[in-house]
Amino acid sequence: MNKLSIRDLEMNGKRVFIRVDFNVPLEGGKIANDTRIRETLPTLRLAMDRGARLVLASHLGRPKGQVNLKYSLAPVAERLRGLLGKPVEFSSDCVGPEAETKSHALRYGGVLLLENVRFHPEEEANEAEFSRRLAGLCDQMFVCDAFGSAHRAHASVAGITKFVRQSAAGLLMEKEITYLGKALSNPERPFVAVLGGAKVSDKIEVVQNLMKLADAMLIGGAMAYTFLKSQGLPVGKSLVENDKLDLARKLLEEARQRDFRLLLPADHVLAESPNSGTTQTTDIAGTPDGWMGLDIGPKTIAQFQQEISKARTIIWNGPLGMFEKPAFAQGTLAIARAIAAATTAGATSIIGGGDSIAAAEQSGVAEQISHISTGGGASLEFLAGEKLPGVEALTDRPANSKEYR
Repeated sequence: MNKLSIRDLEMNGKRVFIRVDFNVPLEGGKIANDTRIRETLPTLRLAMDRGARLVLASHLGRPKGQVNLKYSLAPVAERLRGLLGKPVEFSSDCVGPEAETKSHALRYGGVLLLENVRFHPEEEANEAEFSRRLAGLCDQMFVCDAFGSAHRAHASVAGITKFVRQSAAGLLMEKEITYLGKALSNPERPFVAVLGGAKVSDKIEVVQNLMKLADAMLIGGAMAYTFLKSQGLPVGKSLVENDKLDLARKLLEEARQRDFRLLLPADHVLAESPNSGTTQTTDIAGTPDGWMGLDIGPKTIAQFQQEISKARTIIWNGPLGMFEKPAFAQGTLAIARAIAAATTAGATSIIGGGDSIAAAEQSGVAEQISHISTGGGASLEFLAGEKLPGVEALTDRPANSKEYR
């Protein structure tokens, strides 16, 4: 990574503005899952150990530029206190007199969490004056550890970098860029991409980019049915994007011409509706009218497992079926276990997307995965070969310099 790292900064006694991703799920005002908070603890502890005075900013939910206490970060401040085992100050606004006073009052190793930056419409508009006011809360040092927001050109992600002297990647951001960057630029081969989810339209650019880089691609989930229908195969009531049939046909033809291994399901688990208690398993060619495919079948699982077992680099994004329903989760869980087994055998594995991560956790193999990406949309855009504003805005590391102060 050719960007400045938090490791390169001389932070002792300095107020450092750290953009984190504390966009956690809340249920009844309580945090339902604190993974995103825990993921950034190494960055926070490094800064604290080096005597920095930490000013933390994040968004939570989509309050649409208005104060909405349903999306307040106050519960996050409370959880962060428990995880750090140290006091965490909280400011009821992310700019203004309270934020300024509390940031100046921080002691060495102290922590201040600002209220939701998206309570201000200027955040998503990347408004310059708002960016400058955020930068005023630190001593010319900005650290971005919010990979999940790196694809957004927002004030607290990209705009602020124009008003500070040094902008560096946090440890989590650094880890994300390193793993994803190596997979795309210098992967160990064979390199296998596993793609699932509902829509081809969500992942067109990812499919196109990974076809240039990977050795094989395995496509499952609802998005597979657009490809299958484009070949004239019966798909019953399965979810299909009819306006993307020509595109699917073109991608399959391109794969054939380049002798690229693009595998689609050979069989599937069907039901008349997702809530139906009756299921059947058929080959794709034997799909009956009135039934819909909701999971990959045993033949497909075996084929996908075989490809994965040979891989040295694996990227997986998206479930292979309607994973949230136990009757249609077996394919996704089997793939999670196959990827874990390949990792144990020496492969590098990267998982992105909420359902894929949930499958790895549910199947008990999350600890065996090389890297679980915290950025859904950001990781997809990265895999599509797009530049991320939150990464591009960071300070370049000087040539021939290991450290920059």
